[in-house]
Amino acid sequence: MSEISPLPDYSAQNVPPVIQQEMAGLMGALDLKVPRKRQVRRNLLIATWNIRAFGNLTERWLAHDDDSPKRDWRAMAAIAEIVSRFDVIAIQEIKRDLTALRVLAATLGPEWSFIVTDVNTGEKGNGERMGFLFDTARVRLSGLAGELSLPEPDDPFFDGLQVSAVFRQFARTPYAVSFSAGHDLFTLVTAHVIYGGGAEDRTDEIAALSRWLADWAERKTHYSSNLLLLGDFNIDRAGDENYEAFTSAGLVIPAGLMNQPRTVFDGGLPNPKKFYDQIAWYEAGDHRRLTLELVQAGSFDFSQLLYQTAPALSTRAMSYRVSDHLPLWVEFAASPRVQG
Repeated sequence: MSEISPLPDYSAQNVPPVIQQEMAGLMGALDLKVPRKRQVRRNLLIATWNIRAFGNLTERWLAHDDDSPKRDWRAMAAIAEIVSRFDVIAIQEIKRDLTALRVLAATLGPEWSFIVTDVNTGEKGNGERMGFLFDTARVRLSGLAGELSLPEPDDPFFDGLQVSAVFRQFARTPYAVSFSAGHDLFTLVTAHVIYGGGAEDRTDEIAALSRWLADWAERKTHYSSNLLLLGDFNIDRAGDENYEAFTSAGLVIPAGLMNQPRTVFDGGLPNPKKFYDQIAWYEAGDHRRLTLELVQAGSFDFSQLLYQTAPALSTRAMSYRVSDHLPLWVEFAASPRVQG
């Protein structure tokens, strides 16, 4: 299916009873785990989610064994329900084919929109895009969007930065977009660090990105406060070399995310060997200021809620339909609106 094909309208199809029950369970779990969007004493809910190979989908409620891709309407309904709980969510692993993303936005409704990069070319880019989905009833674009690229290797940017002589550029360019929510302005930078053949292959990208964001946060500009970095950084564990590179320039991970599960294979428990996904920001320095007030943070584990019946699928099989990663989220207290 091409990117400009008509959208499959699964909402017009009869939803099988087993999926109705599954969705009811999912919604109940979300009500317990994720804060509700509030208009009085407004809050701001920001999330990140690596949705595995998010490209095309199979137009049935349950993909057959010989169908490709395995993502089906059942998965899309679950993904849409999870995404709907946030004001803006960064998505990694969006593929060249935008069918699933377009169906997701249509399912969420006319007040939802998205913005994406073009595909990262080259083998290391893995044919991926970066993007954001956002609820325009709650947040708006505020003027800045761009991909982060590095200067030439002899640029002063690299002074004192310990990176390999062969490192030249991000494999998948991080994407920065600014948003506003009432009187609050914030800039989100999403990234998906190369996995490579081992942990050492990721360090250069993480260190360079940390430096890039630290330099940006020091600028006296409209977009340098409330600067958040979020995405999949393929950090194996807190305290390892890549974690140190990530935090080396002052990035702070909220305490509420330090012990959260990050993948569907963690059994709902924090896994110290899978510290891949992060949301972080700066809290120190003249211009590295976070004016938003953090309320709480967490992840949402859907692994035991979906594809448990008719027929039940293994966690691995389910991960190809929904994702192998869990969404991470943070809740901020938003500034009150000024009454006109």
